Amino acid sequence: MSLTQWLLLPIFLHLVLVVYVGVNSIRARIASVMKGETKLSAIALNSGNWPPRVRQLGNNFDNQYDVPTTWYALCALLIATGKVDVISATLSWVFVITRYIHSYIHIGSNTVRYRMYSFLAGFVVLAVMWMWFAVRLFVG
Repeated sequence: MSLTQWLLLPIFLHLVLVVYVGVNSIRARIASVMKGETKLSAIALNSGNWPPRVRQLGNNFDNQYDVPTTWYALCALLIATGKVDVISATLSWVFVITRYIHSYIHIGSNTVRYRMYSFLAGFVVLAVMWMWFAVRLFVG
């Protein structure tokens, strides 16, 4: 497997996570409406009116588009500039692992302290990944 493939594989794994959370979010919304827990008029302008579990899944789904978008951009830049290396590919893997851990906590126990630690770990990994790219691009 090439380094570029090694860098990109975590992106595909993240997309699996996005689909998983998205499908579960949709299923929870449909079930909530079908059971009569939620009226469509109540959520038409305010998604905060969903039951807690539905909001929990929806919030996690939204989280998959916040920080990860900068990771996607970075991976594209690494490939476009030919700067993919073992360190950037490994950091990409570590980042996606932190996303899985964050989602596991967020849609599971939702213990905010542990969820924050996993988010922070991913954020730091991504920052290091960007710094590594900058050093490789401008220094070496």
